Amino acid sequence: MGKVTGFLEIDRQTAKYQPASDRIRHFREFTLPMSDEEVGKQAARCMDCGIPFCHGPTGCPVHNQIPDWNDLVYSNDWEGAIRNLHSTNNFPEFTGRICPAPCEEACTLNLEDTPVAIKTVEQAIADKAYKLGLIKPQPAETRTDKRVAVIGSGPAGLAAAQQLARAGHEVHVFERESRAGGLLRYGIPDFKMEKHFIDKRVEQMEGEGVTFHYGVNVGKTKPLAELREEFDAVLYCGGAERPRDAGIPTNGLAGIHDAMPFLVQQNRRVGGEPVESAGWNAGEIWAGGKHVVVVGGGDTASDCVGTAFRQGAVKVTQLDIRPQPPKTENKLEVWPYWATKMRVSSSQAEGAVREFQVATLEFVGEDGQLTGVRCAEVDERRKPVPGTEFVIRADLAFIAIGFAGPFADALVAEAGEALSLKRDARGNVAVQADDKAYLTSMEGVYAAGDVRRGQSLVVWAIREGRQAARAIDLALTGQTTLPR
Repeated sequence: MGKVTGFLEIDRQTAKYQPASDRIRHFREFTLPMSDEEVGKQAARCMDCGIPFCHGPTGCPVHNQIPDWNDLVYSNDWEGAIRNLHSTNNFPEFTGRICPAPCEEACTLNLEDTPVAIKTVEQAIADKAYKLGLIKPQPAETRTDKRVAVIGSGPAGLAAAQQLARAGHEVHVFERESRAGGLLRYGIPDFKMEKHFIDKRVEQMEGEGVTFHYGVNVGKTKPLAELREEFDAVLYCGGAERPRDAGIPTNGLAGIHDAMPFLVQQNRRVGGEPVESAGWNAGEIWAGGKHVVVVGGGDTASDCVGTAFRQGAVKVTQLDIRPQPPKTENKLEVWPYWATKMRVSSSQAEGAVREFQVATLEFVGEDGQLTGVRCAEVDERRKPVPGTEFVIRADLAFIAIGFAGPFADALVAEAGEALSLKRDARGNVAVQADDKAYLTSMEGVYAAGDVRRGQSLVVWAIREGRQAARAIDLALTGQTTLPR
């Protein structure tokens, strides 16, 4: 490493945020960038640890070569750093902003709770590359005669499309919405990642020969059978959007919604798109001036919290059925794996009231309108404890407990009934025994991303898209130079 003793001499620092009182007044990103010199110092903390758990199976799903590009940043070689980073990750500006950074959990320095600021450095590399004009189209030098259709333009679909185009294939991406990105655009709030980054990547990919078709809902407006006839291979990257059923009695009250209609509507407002086209049949949802309750303890729930504050919610309460985790973990028991410990997201830090080990029993109200959420404390088996019931005031409630798989009323249903596209026990699209082939039960049709593995991280979607592209390239040509 360039600075062998860096981890001994330099304290861990990460990018700071705008004060909560300022950032809740807008929907823009609020991270304050570090200077190149500061980023270089953080990269210098990457130690010569011998076994870099950060980019193994315990750390980074795309196997980013973290020690290598940390060393390049320390040496002020930004071009070399982005080249190295792009060799494993098509979109580091996405992951540098929204990945929870399992790599930092796996860092050897995390044994002392001072891991290398990997996520901060990764974002800095991508942003610096844009500033220096280093992110340009990389069209294939030679073209094949093969045509591939990609259904869905979320991170899995985008990664696969870019890899396949660079392998020389003619790639067409079919997207249901009016813009590319999937839930990366419509689900993740702009204050976590502004959407011009997606637009820049789309522009790059168009320069590489990828054709995007918007407003095409395969399975509804365009049959899957047509794609199979027109293309040599079809890759299904439809995502997992079906909300998990919470089983909470709503009593027919207005003001109770799944998380996604709320987040999608706000992202459309920020993007200048009509809210009514968001679908979901939810009507317009607005948290301004209301007491809001969010059921769920994950990232989507946190996104609801931050969005509600920015719309002007009076109070936001977040309910988590899990017990409050310890402040720190036992390193000897869990390192280098992701640890269960107390974490506070930027949205939660904006003033959310967090209730742990609480079950949501039912929604209550008057004259058809939600007025409160009846809850109870739970025991270690997550069963309500008698006599602990209480009611939290609520004018608006969001259920954010995750996703159960792809919607079954379009492509999956059409293919399942007519063309034998099988699903697994969890309702996801099943692939053959060799899962790295990503081949479904239907000849020439592949599946990758959340639609195959279930709800997961953006970085896993990128990984799946890249692997699926390799599998398709190998199947079409008999050989491939695309990385696994």
